[in-house]
Amino acid sequence: MRSTRRFNHTVILLALCFTALHVAPGWGLTEDEGNNIEVYQRVAPGVVNISSTVLEHDFFFNAVPRQGAGSGSIIDTRGYILTNHHVIEDATKLEVTLANGKKYSGKLIGSDPDVDLAVIKIEAKRDELTIIQMGSSDNLKVGQKAIAIGNPFGLGQTMTTGVISSVGRTIRASNGALVDAIIQTDASINPGNSGGPLLDSSGRMIGITTAIFSPTGASVGIGFAIPVDTAKRVLNDLIEKGYYAYPWLGATLMSLTPDLAEALKLPVSTGAMVVELAPKGPAALAGIQGGSARAQVGNNIIMVGGDIITKIDGAPVSDADSVIRTVRRMRVGDRVSMEVVHWQGGRKTVTVNLSERPKDFRHRRR
Repeated sequence: MRSTRRFNHTVILLALCFTALHVAPGWGLTEDEGNNIEVYQRVAPGVVNISSTVLEHDFFFNAVPRQGAGSGSIIDTRGYILTNHHVIEDATKLEVTLANGKKYSGKLIGSDPDVDLAVIKIEAKRDELTIIQMGSSDNLKVGQKAIAIGNPFGLGQTMTTGVISSVGRTIRASNGALVDAIIQTDASINPGNSGGPLLDSSGRMIGITTAIFSPTGASVGIGFAIPVDTAKRVLNDLIEKGYYAYPWLGATLMSLTPDLAEALKLPVSTGAMVVELAPKGPAALAGIQGGSARAQVGNNIIMVGGDIITKIDGAPVSDADSVIRTVRRMRVGDRVSMEVVHWQGGRKTVTVNLSERPKDFRHRRR
């Protein structure tokens, strides 16, 4: 009797296991897998491969073409494609390959090295263009899903998934410009992914993948993307003017630290030192003073004697980058109030009328 009961229990358990296996979601697609597939099938046709040709010179000064590759997102039925500035930088030839394999010559429309973004254009039929919709990067949360689609290694469209690891990061573009509000993700960003879209779970673009942090060159789970809201801010200017009209202060700044202030015997311990002024620039016209003498501090030679910016629109200034961030959020023609402390003491408040950054200064941190 005991063995019969054991046998019956075994049969019941096996039946329950069979039933569980039959209906378990692992034998089909999970909700997350279904979301990944749906987003990929809908968005991937809008992700293009961009091949660039850059002329370099060998040891004998002969021109040698070098090939590069990146990704881009179709953002308009007129054939406009959003990508990274470093993908197309110095290119003499651009070739764009659509998801259907068709190749088109690409034309550079505008670029902004300060935020590592560029717009190129192809002449393709509207029905061949799949538009990637832009979302918002304003309220992203750490932990929410992130999907990167690109063309690493020239293998065609690929997708990697992960989460948003951090928001509000700051990195520097290749020209040294400060780029704010960067999105960090652990979704793998491989060579060739640069310029491709970073998407949310609904398939809307929240960023443009731009770089990885890696000691080896391979992905180690630390990738960065330019926020899509930054792209939306500069897009119209890139298309209409070929560049973004940044507000311009006309001053080269250096962060003042407590140690440096003590070494120079300054009346304040933090702020932004005005090292150099552009002649007839907004800061100079407002009466701000630049550096007038050289001084050696440790192993460094710096310009001293200029004013120190301690407040901007009433907010305390901790370093030079905080001034740059504030100015870049403004528009050409805006007026900004600055409290400055003179080198020998005393302070005053000046009003600076921001003008458009001149062409000669567009790739400099001013």
